[in-house]
Amino acid sequence: MAPFPVFFLLFLAIPLLEIYFLVLVGSWIGALPTVLIVILTAVAGAALARQQGFATLQRVQLMLANGEMPALELLEGVILLVGALLLLTPGFITDLAGFVCLIPASRRQLALWTMRHLNPGVTSRTGGPAPPSPRRKGYTLEGEFHREDD
Repeated sequence: MAPFPVFFLLFLAIPLLEIYFLVLVGSWIGALPTVLIVILTAVAGAALARQQGFATLQRVQLMLANGEMPALELLEGVILLVGALLLLTPGFITDLAGFVCLIPASRRQLALWTMRHLNPGVTSRTGGPAPPSPRRKGYTLEGEFHREDD
């Protein structure tokens, strides 16, 4: 399916669902508690995003210091940013999606899934290509050699 219609449906459906759930919860517990819950999730989400962001930044710095490419950690940083933005958006559905992005285990699984689906050749944790198989047709081993005469 083309991306434009999908995004159009998401931008149309998500706000309508958010309004529906806000009105529904507001009718159960009242308007003021509903607004307070929305504010509380935004504040808690911002604090959690800050804490998780610093932890991810430290992992990126450690991997760079070790000479490794922190592809997975950088992708997790993007997912953290998206999660923080979702938590700042008023509503219960976006809050749920934002908290899923901030929980380390689910964020890691989301990052791995994204890496596998965006670039199927990437299989290593650091984002590098999978080592080539010598049995694969067209395999070329590059290197240097010198001949020693007897």
